Amino acid sequence: MSLHYDAVVIGAGHNGLVAAGYLARGGLRTIVIERAERIGGALGTTDELAPGVRVPTLAHSVGRLAPSVAKDLRLYDHGLRLIQPEVRAWAPQPDGRAVTLWGDAGRTAEELRLWSAHDADAYPAFDARVRALAKVLGRLDELTPPSAATLSAEGALGAMRLVQAFRGLERKDAQTLLRVLPMDAADFVAEHFDTDALRALLAFRGVLYASMGPWSAGTTAVLLGDSAGNEGGAPGPAVFVEGGPAALAAALASAARSFGVQIRTGAEVTSITADSEGKASGVALVSGEEIEAGVVISGADPKRTLRLVDPVELGPTLRWRGENIRTPGATAKVNLVLGDVPRFPALGADGDLQRLQGRVVLAPSIDWIEGAFDATKYGRIPESPPMEATFPTLVDPQLASGGRHVMSVIVQYAPYDLESGWATGRDDFGDRVVKTLDGFAPGIADLVLERQVITPRDLERDYGLTGGHALHAEPSLDQFFAWRPLWGHADYRMGIPGLYLCGSGAHPGGGITGRPGANAAREVLADHRRRQRRAE
Repeated sequence: MSLHYDAVVIGAGHNGLVAAGYLARGGLRTIVIERAERIGGALGTTDELAPGVRVPTLAHSVGRLAPSVAKDLRLYDHGLRLIQPEVRAWAPQPDGRAVTLWGDAGRTAEELRLWSAHDADAYPAFDARVRALAKVLGRLDELTPPSAATLSAEGALGAMRLVQAFRGLERKDAQTLLRVLPMDAADFVAEHFDTDALRALLAFRGVLYASMGPWSAGTTAVLLGDSAGNEGGAPGPAVFVEGGPAALAAALASAARSFGVQIRTGAEVTSITADSEGKASGVALVSGEEIEAGVVISGADPKRTLRLVDPVELGPTLRWRGENIRTPGATAKVNLVLGDVPRFPALGADGDLQRLQGRVVLAPSIDWIEGAFDATKYGRIPESPPMEATFPTLVDPQLASGGRHVMSVIVQYAPYDLESGWATGRDDFGDRVVKTLDGFAPGIADLVLERQVITPRDLERDYGLTGGHALHAEPSLDQFFAWRPLWGHADYRMGIPGLYLCGSGAHPGGGITGRPGANAAREVLADHRRRQRRAE
């Protein structure tokens, strides 16, 4: 039996749901096919670790969600509620001190004076400069990258908007943007600040989820990109969803359905079909069922997407190029259910828990981060891995009952291929994470009731992320804008006519933004209108 739709979307991750919502809003009869039994992809929440406790499986902060996506899809009408604490990031140090980055740059500068008068004076200007540079990158994120095969009036107009945004910068900032994008984050922050603890906290944003260290070229672009399209500025965003990340997935699904989208879960796509002219014509499922569609939009990573296309239709060159997209996963997730809030000496005698409501970054120095990266390069577990943790139950108490708390920990770094093998190394990795945490919060090991370790291998097996890369592809400059995922295929049109890419492997990349899905849907609808005009 074969069903026919105007568009079929592969994957019910957040970008797939965003794309489907826009397509249906634009008048296309759309269906989403998801292999898992639940929607959301990285936007998962599980209660399997402990009854009455909801734990974010992968993503814990959604601060980069594009405001235009929330507005266009009316997500707030579908139950989305966001929580933004005043504190953005807090970095305790082994010596009992801490650096706090607030949403208010003046308040941050005031506290930095305890560390360095120079850094306190420099911080407001640095925050303003990051915001100015990130604003241009935010404009870039909204554009469709150029492709020699599909240059159009829309593309030319987008390029003009980018030029206007660039010209809107002060001359010094314009020169700075061109100079700093290829820089490593360590050098970028060192130009402004003396305190290593502050440098490490700021530079860590340039390596999170990437297989790069703070001295790797291009990590400044990653750092600035994290503030593109949002109000994060120098500290970066810290925004949570009331009810946990799965509540965002539910809002996206509800919005998509309100526009007429059908969503099927537990249905795995085995191939993308093509007609006699080599145009994408639908998908085939494991069950043997085929779904016909005018266009296919894939939320899977680019490597996995190309593997779904018949090699004869794809041709040998593109298949080879696709396999060379770099997807070296180096990030793990450790979820902890705790009997109580751990005690951090850096909070002081009064235990100001407000500072734990944002992102808690455990990366005391640039060398600490780089040393962990070095270990991962050679297939070893870092002795003391840097990490970013959140306590979602401190901002949303409904996520746990009985005085328990959730600690959601993104661990940077974890090798995809562990030297000793993950079968035996999983417990060792979890132990090292808890041991590292204990160095900042003594006694935390005694508070752990349940623990979950999600490795890069798990990300590949359970979430379909090739290489275990949470961002679908490395966010380096050679895979940026017109080169993401490949030169000639950065305009969301992928491989064969009628096939589009809408996941994080497409421009502008990873993170919970919804921007790749929205941009891809815009191109699908533009092509649909062109076909309609030709038919008339």
